[in-house]
Amino acid sequence: MTPEPVLAAVAVTKHFTVHDSLGRRRVVRAVEDASLALRPGQAIALVGESGSGKTTLARLLAGYYPPTDGQIQLRGTPVRGTSKAYYHDVQLVFQDPFSSLNRLKRVGYILGRALKLHGHARTQADVTAAVHALLERVNLTPAAEFAAKFPDELSGGQRQRIVIARALAVEPSVLLGDEPVSMLDVSIRLDLLNLLADLRDSGLALLYITHDIASARYLADQITVMYAGQMVESGPAADLVDTPLHPYTQLLLASTPDPDAATGRQQLFDAEQQLGEPPSLIDPPSGCRFHPRCPVARPICRDQEPPQVTQGARWARCWLLTETAEQTPKDRSH
Repeated sequence: MTPEPVLAAVAVTKHFTVHDSLGRRRVVRAVEDASLALRPGQAIALVGESGSGKTTLARLLAGYYPPTDGQIQLRGTPVRGTSKAYYHDVQLVFQDPFSSLNRLKRVGYILGRALKLHGHARTQADVTAAVHALLERVNLTPAAEFAAKFPDELSGGQRQRIVIARALAVEPSVLLGDEPVSMLDVSIRLDLLNLLADLRDSGLALLYITHDIASARYLADQITVMYAGQMVESGPAADLVDTPLHPYTQLLLASTPDPDAATGRQQLFDAEQQLGEPPSLIDPPSGCRFHPRCPVARPICRDQEPPQVTQGARWARCWLLTETAEQTPKDRSH
């Protein structure tokens, strides 16, 4: 049976108010009508370019922002404000391990403080034992040696393991990883992805945010693709990567180095080179937000938002899919 979600976003929208250079009030449509369900022992990857709304959605789930519309639900109950209890369940791991740790404090203090704040260790002996256990859990051994170090004495990969260990110190049910390996050397990213996979397999619900669709396939059970604040495609990771439905997903895959890439994807990628930057979220395009950059856009794409089309365990929002769905019954009649 599919487990019930621990944490969910239900039709969540987030708008920010800003002022332009002339002092006029403008609205940034950062996330619109986004839904996501995080379940124990499963990993969902949120994929898209910078500015697509991935981090904003993660911060909504983490309780850093209140939604403009829609709901964040914890175990089926709408969240109305956050508390210490909420952060006991939900932890966010930031992209930059270099700015996430206090450089003036030793690792043992950083982890011990989290343990004490959430009541998981009281005596100094308990704190020391729990700190060593956390360090061993994230594969930093000998634990006593790492506990005595300052963050500046660690490599980037080791610092990110400390950040993950600090999140685990509160014994969360959900871990939100915002580009947790993007600032690390390629040679050590795999080790961190394997650590995240182990945490997922231990029962954590995991959200993995990335612009790298290849690492998303490696780690995640399901991939959801975001573009310009909206979700455009979602489905099982292997199926989505092998047969992407949305042109934007195809472009993301085409930009991933792959000597066996299909010719069609490469043609789309070549076209994408001439199509410029993602749109402004202050004044997004009408209709499908991807249509100004889409090599296969139709006139209807400029005027109307595409509906969600479901195909088995997958869905995507693209007018081309509605055309395919309409043609399929006719094809079967021949």
